[in-house]
Amino acid sequence: MEERNFEQLYAIKFCVKRGETGIETFNKLKQAYGEHALSRSQVFKWYKAFSEGRESIKDEPRSGRPSTSKTDNSVEIVRALVLSDRRLTVRMIASELNSNHTTVYQILTEELAMKKMCAKFVPKNLTIEQKDNRKDVCLHLLERIQRNENFLKNVITGDETWIFEYDPETKSQSKEWHTSASPRPKKARRSKSKIKSMLICFFDSEGIVHTEFVPQGHTVNQFYYRGILERLRKRVVRVRPSIADNWMLHHDNAPCHTAISVIEFWLKRAFLLFHSPHTPLI
Repeated sequence: MEERNFEQLYAIKFCVKRGETGIETFNKLKQAYGEHALSRSQVFKWYKAFSEGRESIKDEPRSGRPSTSKTDNSVEIVRALVLSDRRLTVRMIASELNSNHTTVYQILTEELAMKKMCAKFVPKNLTIEQKDNRKDVCLHLLERIQRNENFLKNVITGDETWIFEYDPETKSQSKEWHTSASPRPKKARRSKSKIKSMLICFFDSEGIVHTEFVPQGHTVNQFYYRGILERLRKRVVRVRPSIADNWMLHHDNAPCHTAISVIEFWLKRAFLLFHSPHTPLI
């Protein structure tokens, strides 16, 4: 505390002993020290303390004051805390160590070179067995490509997507001539989820091979899917005659795609390129 402040505290204590009021004490300090006088709140705080019997003008020792030291021991303690629970906040760690918030942040970012990272969304957390399966499939495909550089040109991939129906008329196109007294025309906005159709598309390295929409209200089961595959086979003969006798189908693992009847039906007519579980189509 500055020497000038000690003088003012002694002056406040003296005024309390003389029985002067808090406002009288503050006015005398303003008159004596001008702009360097203690603030009104500080004067009344110390006036109250001296009135209640306080004798010392020094600040009382503070228990539990956060440490600002950054030692090797504190670094190791922070490291252990973070490894035990990586979601701890800087404030929680500082409270645990009875340390300064800034010091803990510096230890995390400078000494431990850490930063908070959000979890990345993935469709599914794979098991060790599924990861090994993916690896085996990838190695098998790489081996086939090395043996035949035109291998991928014989692969036809298929997938499904929902096509939603939107009102094709824009707001500008809906304009009509009206007088100022006429009510403004109204137009309801159609929800995209009410009218939708499933589109099944097959494509290869050269482009789209075959597409078709599933009729409204129809379920794509193994029997319907076999009909789609038969139409695809005929389409390949027409639009891809160069690979008609030597092409492979790559589809995902939807139940209707992996049904035994579908696999048996397809293996008699072409080759299947099996899809590892939970692998997105490229």
